[in-house]
Amino acid sequence: MEYLLLFLIFCKIGAVSFGGGYSMLPMIEEEVVSRGWLTQGELMNLVGVAESTPGPIAVNLATFIGSTQAGVLGALAATVGVVLPSFIIILIIAALFRTFLKNGWVQGALVGIRGVIVGLICATGLWMAVQIFFLSGEGFSFDWRGGTIAALLVAETVLCKKFLKYTPSPIVLILTAAAGGMLLYML
Repeated sequence: MEYLLLFLIFCKIGAVSFGGGYSMLPMIEEEVVSRGWLTQGELMNLVGVAESTPGPIAVNLATFIGSTQAGVLGALAATVGVVLPSFIIILIIAALFRTFLKNGWVQGALVGIRGVIVGLICATGLWMAVQIFFLSGEGFSFDWRGGTIAALLVAETVLCKKFLKYTPSPIVLILTAAAGGMLLYML
């Protein structure tokens, strides 16, 4: 029964979330935290792990959450649930691609959806920033260590672009953040 529940919850998330994995985070949080599967802090830690591992963040989160709730079969159920709606939609779009994109109504809808996707991603970024920088176990207070790491990453990116003429790899940024976290949170 828990496998079916994991499948249905993540299938619902996959079916109604547009804009990629980050736009799914508020829905995943609502489902997972309200059911007591994970705390807010545990979910944010899983977001960090899911972002640091290869693959789409939504698939990684579904796999991790399913695994914490029901082992390997739970991971499989949640992963198939989050992927299946997109897979079916892409199959339909691929079958109708040329005709589909020539339709004026479809073109207008796609332009409108772009704005919503940007808004969803920005809202998710803001939600994550508030969770990481301001909400701690002691209530609402600024986490200077998280702010320091974020400032370090921004400085690293700006300095690399300005003086070295390249954008640092996400892997380098993740490693910098991990090192900063180990140093600052171990003090």
